[in-house]
Amino acid sequence: MKSLIAITLLATAGVAFAQATPVGLWKTIDDDTKQEKSLVRISDAGGTLSGKIEKLLDPAKQDSKCDKCTDARKDQPVLGMNIIEGVKKNESEGHWEGGTILDPNNGKTYKLRLTPKDGGKTLEVRGYIGFFYRNQTWQRVE
Repeated sequence: MKSLIAITLLATAGVAFAQATPVGLWKTIDDDTKQEKSLVRISDAGGTLSGKIEKLLDPAKQDSKCDKCTDARKDQPVLGMNIIEGVKKNESEGHWEGGTILDPNNGKTYKLRLTPKDGGKTLEVRGYIGFFYRNQTWQRVE
């Protein structure tokens, strides 16, 4: 009986820990329209996070390209595009930072900070240049 309780507690702790990270599938919300915009999957490869657009929720934008990008992503399909790169956990601050995020709508790349909120149900995504920043709240899908 004690071993069953221990296994249950360990399994529950593992799920809670996994949810307290940015790793997973997230629904993005458009700043202007407040409409659901896309699904972004954030993955961990050796402690470095990256994120890819897995689904565009507007059927009219399925074939959109990043025509305003200025790097290798210029004129590439937005669907499947890596928009988050090089993010690592800041142990002392409890968030992930140090990487970049691309806004495919304007082609600009911003420094990035990711902070799980509400027990990992939401993700505060802060893109910034210098002291100027913009926050979005993404919602966990899985």
